[in-house]
Amino acid sequence: MKILVCDPIAPKGIELLRARPEFRVEVLSRRHTEDELLPLVADAVALVVRSETKVTRRVIEAAKALRVVGRAGVGVDNVDVEAATQHGVVVMNTPGGNTISTAELTWAMLLALARKLPQAHASMVAGEWDRKKFSGIELAGKKLGILGLGRVGSEVAKRALAFGMEVIGYDPFLADTRVKALGIRLANEVDEVYRNADFITVHMPVTELTRGMLNASAFARMKPGVRLVNCARGEIIVEQDLLAALDSGQVAGAALDVYATEPLPADHPFRKHPALILTPHLGASTKEAQDKCGVEVAEVITSYLLTGEVRNAVNLPYLDAKTYEQVKPYLVLGEKLGRLLGQLAPEQVDRLYITYGGRARELPNVDPITRAVLMGFLSRTGMEAINPVNVRSIAATLGVTVEEKRSSEPVTYNEWLHVQVFQGDQKVISAGGTFFGSPQNPRIVRLYSMPVEIPVSGHILLLTNRDRPGMVGHIGTLMGRHGVNIASMNLHRDEAGGRALTVLHLDNAPPPSVLEELQRDPDISNVRLVHL
Repeated sequence: MKILVCDPIAPKGIELLRARPEFRVEVLSRRHTEDELLPLVADAVALVVRSETKVTRRVIEAAKALRVVGRAGVGVDNVDVEAATQHGVVVMNTPGGNTISTAELTWAMLLALARKLPQAHASMVAGEWDRKKFSGIELAGKKLGILGLGRVGSEVAKRALAFGMEVIGYDPFLADTRVKALGIRLANEVDEVYRNADFITVHMPVTELTRGMLNASAFARMKPGVRLVNCARGEIIVEQDLLAALDSGQVAGAALDVYATEPLPADHPFRKHPALILTPHLGASTKEAQDKCGVEVAEVITSYLLTGEVRNAVNLPYLDAKTYEQVKPYLVLGEKLGRLLGQLAPEQVDRLYITYGGRARELPNVDPITRAVLMGFLSRTGMEAINPVNVRSIAATLGVTVEEKRSSEPVTYNEWLHVQVFQGDQKVISAGGTFFGSPQNPRIVRLYSMPVEIPVSGHILLLTNRDRPGMVGHIGTLMGRHGVNIASMNLHRDEAGGRALTVLHLDNAPPPSVLEELQRDPDISNVRLVHL
């Protein structure tokens, strides 16, 4: 089997592949364009890439024998995952390879900021000897704010305790049990970190919520003289606002490894600011990280090609054809149930309890369905690296446990999938689903312990209202006035004149002003728009 190594990886990884007599390993000596790759991949069973080679749809279509693409690193932006999935090609990455390297770079940045090491070095090279100019501060006894407590953030937290620092973490998706295991304090609001932290380090993915979150408003709410480190994603910081905060002294210094535009332009004002420490995206640039990624990508490709085992897949987990056909409808239903609950549940949860009832309890393998539920639920975190293979470990990292039960209790429906979300021992929300007529027609039929009928696609508006005459007309008129068409609508009330749960399936998303107008109505509350 031909394995084509398109980008440089650690020699140890190549040695592992070449040690297998089943493989014929070819290593490209330079980066190739798409057109140059087409004839080279024609008989390749596996491609090994880093970030340079683009595995496009044309490349995948030209690689008739291709079974797996291995990415030595985390991101797969250079791989057309959708095209790979359509052609039955598994795409794998190595998400854990650079965790320690990035955490250690963060600490190098923190120490350099505290003691002004790069500036002092430049002064010495220039022939100066100015000890007063480079007086620093100790880390011991200071408060370190960590934004994001995933793999890297957790490793940074562990090391902070050894330096005698008090750690204040902020991660809206981290459970209390995980915080206790780390031995740190978790902030309920990000402003708690801003007000108290002497140093702040960023370890969050780029999402709609985090893009540009460190802006002028955030800097103004921070403790005066705070020092900032970003080894995560450049887009999280509004660069002009950071420059202004540095010039004013509100931010005493910053150390950056990532930027909104990379490579950083030669004339970028960051390059000339004396309070900045800059590195060219070195988070994974250690021998050990590259060795780990090279070895890991060789191992996952070998396991898949020789045994069928799939690890770190970013598209679909391996299932035999028969089992896959049985669970396939439930994968869609489970993912949609998880996505619905993820948008309605509070940020911090501890446990998901998944019940398989009716014919669902007879399925030979429910693990892929559980993973689909988790994928939908954790999509709210915005993490890029979540896939069906690693989703259980990511949930565990966030302190979210999962329990499954095959229930023999009688149910109303032939197939029944029910998901409950808990904070501690308290259930905070639940939803259940089934199929109407055929497995191709999934429906969510229970929410907040009330009967509903919710399609598993499009825009869903949920609200609680007082059961009074004219309410349905009032809502419909409001939607019509703003050009929002209602595809379907159903209501459930506890009693006549009491409270009712109203669910609208909409053809298009209403503007925020509509949601605000609904929320202002004294007879309406808990207005939530969910995207499925």
